[in-house]
Parts: sequence; structure tokens; C-alpha cells
Amino acid sequence: MNESQRRAWEALGLGPVWRLRERAGGPVAPVQVPVEAALPREVPIAAQAVAVAAMDWAQLRAAVAGCRACALCETRTRAVFGVGPEHASWMVIGEAPGAEEDRRGEPFVGNAGRLLDQMLAALGLGRERDVFIANVLKCRPPNNRDPSPDEIRHCEPYLARQIELLSPRVIVVVGRIAAQALLRTEASVASLRGRVHRYTIGARTIPLVVTYHPAYLLRSPADKARAWADLCLARAAHDEAGG
Repeated sequence: MNESQRRAWEALGLGPVWRLRERAGGPVAPVQVPVEAALPREVPIAAQAVAVAAMDWAQLRAAVAGCRACALCETRTRAVFGVGPEHASWMVIGEAPGAEEDRRGEPFVGNAGRLLDQMLAALGLGRERDVFIANVLKCRPPNNRDPSPDEIRHCEPYLARQIELLSPRVIVVVGRIAAQALLRTEASVASLRGRVHRYTIGARTIPLVVTYHPAYLLRSPADKARAWADLCLARAAHDEAGG
């Protein structure tokens, strides 16, 4: 175990009994393309979905950067597309950008982002080479309120296209809002975690694991062990999907 992983395990409240073997593979540089475009406010959701479904990565980044499909475009600083390699085999999906994410245009920064990075590092993963990280919403809801159903519907085509283009081997969903949106349920995280779900898009069915949001774990560190168990489950599903 290297020093970086030791610190990551310590942050998760884990001891050496949790050791995992590191996955082989060379580093892959993330790709970020600054672009601007817009889907006008008056475009119906169905028409928006059809247009987004035909986009490549660059077109999708442009559409998200300039999206005006809902009222969140009036209050955001920057749309937050996501970060990570466009061929990553892991995908992490959260709820929506917070204040710092809105300012920087990157998901999961600040304390919650650092804990997420430590959680990934405990598996030998990093956002810059192994994992694509995105949110259900691409714009910050004012005052960090919960996203509305209408806002989720407008952003859904973007996330669906990200998943389709990425075609990950496993999806890890963090937090209640994201889990309910992806699985179309009103169930709690506690009832959804601990098992592998299936997310179907096009002809593919992708293993999906639900776990606690890093921000919640900062408030409730006793649940870090459960989150680690979820990550181990996701690792097993990822490796099985690649077999």
C-alpha cells in the first residue's frame, strides 16, 4: 500500500483488513474542451432529447455550456459538464453542482470532492485517469435546494448521452436525488445500496451501485464502512463486466 492509499483508507475509517489489489493500467489524460452553444428555452423536452441523442462529445459539451432549457440558466455562473477521460470504465454520478462547483465549472470540489477522491484512491482509482464524474443537473439550483422534477427532466437527455458515449463498465450513483433519478424510484439510499442494479440505455445494460453522497459521509462518518462496502461491490461488478 502506498502513502496516498494509506491516507485515503484512513479518511474512510478503514484498516488494512480492507486491502484490495491495485488494477493494472496506464494513465489516461482527461479531455476538457471549452465550447459554447445553446439549446433555446422554448425547445420542448422531446425535441431536445432527439437533438442531444445525436451529439458527439464536443457537441454535447457545447450544448450543456450554452443550455437555456430551464430557469437555472438565469442563476448559474457556469454549467458543469463533468470531468474525466471520455473512455473511462467507471462513472460516478451525483446530484447537482454546489456553489464552488458552479464557480469553477467542475463537479465534486471542496471537502466533499476531496473525500470522493479519497474514496476512489482507496480503490486505486483517480478522476484524472479512470473515472468520469458528472451530475444529474448541470446547473446549480439556487441556495443548493433540491432539483425540481422539471429541472431533472430537462437535464436527463444530457446525462443519458454522456452515459451512452462513455459506455462505462459500472456506474456509481451517490446520494438520494441521483439514485432516484437514475432508477426512477422514490426509495431511500439505505434501501437501494448494498446490491447491484441495472441501468439500460440503448442495447446496453450497465451495472449500477448506489451509495451515500460524500457530503453525507462528512456529517455521518459511521457510514463510511458501508460506503466502502458499496465501492467494493462496484469494483466486483466492474471487473465482472470486463470479463
